[in-house]
Amino acid sequence: MPANPEATLDYAVPVTTIAGEPTDLKPHQGKVLLIVNTASACGLTPHFAGLQALHEKFAAQGLDVLGFPCDQFGHQDPGTNDEISEFCQVNYGVTFQMHEKIEVNGDGTHPLFRRLKEAAPGIAGTQAIKWNFTKFLVARDGTIVKRFAPTTEPKDIEADILTLL
Repeated sequence: MPANPEATLDYAVPVTTIAGEPTDLKPHQGKVLLIVNTASACGLTPHFAGLQALHEKFAAQGLDVLGFPCDQFGHQDPGTNDEISEFCQVNYGVTFQMHEKIEVNGDGTHPLFRRLKEAAPGIAGTQAIKWNFTKFLVARDGTIVKRFAPTTEPKDIEADILTLL
């Protein structure tokens, strides 16, 4: 168990897949996780290709990429969950687990992102997520290891992922 339990993921947190199926994070326990707030109409949307590449390269070694669409930044993910899912599959071949649209900031912050932000604050200790495609890396034991800026390319996270696999 990590020294600071506040810096660990709560695998019992309820989440809903993009197909509308209620679940939690327990199926991902024991794996390295890359958790990302995504958007379909953002200048960073091409990050989907890099996230998919990481998924394809490392899934067999224990990496799970988890996407959570969010429409809080410039109204850049206005579609329904079905529209978002189709967009991701058609344009980027996304096969990693996508979830229903959530909020990552404010009063409606999803509990998963509340925990992620508390455990891995941004620059100068700020908790708020600044934009789409903020990425959080979680170790196999549930330790929330690191936050990556929205502009950090998925390929630039590969070395950090390898240290945890």
